[in-house]
Amino acid sequence: MKLYNSLTRTKEEFIPINPKEVKMYTCGPTVYHFAHIGNLRTYIMEDVLEKYLRYLGYPVKRVMNITDVGHLSSDADTGEDKMLKGARREKKTVMEIAKYYTDAFFDDCRKLNIKIPDVVEPATSCIDEFIKVISGLIEKGYAYESGGNIYFDTSKLDKYYVFNNFEEEDLQDGVREGVEKDGNKRNKADFVLWFTKSKFEDQELKWNSPWGLGYPGWHIECSCISMKHLGENLDIHCGGIDNAFPHHTNEIAQSEAFLGHKWCNFWFHVLHLNTSSGKMSKSKGEFLTVSLLESKGYSPLVYRWFCLLSHYRKSLVFSYENLDNAKMTFEKLVARISKLEKSGEVEVDKFEKYKKLFTDAMDNDLNTSLAITAVYDVLKSDANDATKRALVADFDKVLSLDLLAQADKIAEKPENTDENDPEAEYINEAIKLRTAAKKEKNYAEADRIRDELKAKGIIIEDTAQGTKWKRI
Repeated sequence: MKLYNSLTRTKEEFIPINPKEVKMYTCGPTVYHFAHIGNLRTYIMEDVLEKYLRYLGYPVKRVMNITDVGHLSSDADTGEDKMLKGARREKKTVMEIAKYYTDAFFDDCRKLNIKIPDVVEPATSCIDEFIKVISGLIEKGYAYESGGNIYFDTSKLDKYYVFNNFEEEDLQDGVREGVEKDGNKRNKADFVLWFTKSKFEDQELKWNSPWGLGYPGWHIECSCISMKHLGENLDIHCGGIDNAFPHHTNEIAQSEAFLGHKWCNFWFHVLHLNTSSGKMSKSKGEFLTVSLLESKGYSPLVYRWFCLLSHYRKSLVFSYENLDNAKMTFEKLVARISKLEKSGEVEVDKFEKYKKLFTDAMDNDLNTSLAITAVYDVLKSDANDATKRALVADFDKVLSLDLLAQADKIAEKPENTDENDPEAEYINEAIKLRTAAKKEKNYAEADRIRDELKAKGIIIEDTAQGTKWKRI
């Protein structure tokens, strides 16, 4: 398998440090509000990556943090803590906010068939680890105290900005919109490891530390949680492209300064989900959540399908028109699968032939759109139905679209065209019996049921979307 490595800006063959356990870290949510569907595109693609690694036979240990303290509203370590912002908005405590939106996030993951990571660790449970690493950075000369806060000293690094070829002057205040000066910093690119002084004094969560009562900066959290559960070397670190700078840049700086060696081999970044007006956010336009899509009649798995139709390294434009098109193709695919017979033996040679189409697509930097093309290739092939169903089930271990389960529901449930018809229950039950007879190739019984319904003035029609009926 070849993956694009954001650190080297090239596709590289994925070779784990230890084939017995792939160590994977994914940045988790800051739980001050619902996740919008742009955030969830990243989690969907990380889920696909993890499942494909497992599909290839690698044991994977995936760790994710929950940011429930320390994430400020500006990249420049200014503004208020996002968790405090959420608590003020809803007149609750920070911990109440964290619990509510953590539960909501995992509910969205369940709806989208996103596997929960093996380890999920909230930042507030790792204060001792943060203090240990920050103390080590101070001892090694990579951190300093100024104005009551502890800062990482980026001037001690040979190269700070590792994801692009920016020069030091490009990182000066004002280059990035919204960056404010912090007079406590020795260098403009330095970042906070621990706050004891800030422009807001009503931070709800504070802990004792060698530097006074305070709380951690956002960036130190992921480094420490990763080291706690995955050790000193990491195979893959994932996140949205907006985290490459400053968050992931700062993670690399502090982790490698503390450890004294390279920390992570592969960096996997998912590009933005945009609207017609630009990058999706919680503060602009309609706040697009999974629950909102559901209220408008879209299955969460239709949104997952929508994401899989595009490559993760391409920006994806969301509109309801685009989602409607995805919904239509998804429903047609499921209806097509619903016509496959369940009986028969799997043709091993054809199974292996079409499985290779799927793995070739996924091995090419997780090309999910080509992997979906492989599903269509299977359905139009000359393989028997048992082989086609087996291949769909196999591919769906990675795609996680519940294709067979949804198809079987269609096959078993006739479409009732008139819920108010007094005989609707009888008609639907008769159609179910006819469907079962057809699957058993008992066509005489199927014809008998059809003729019986016709004698009662009921015409049935088999369509790609299921069996429909109406009165003459």
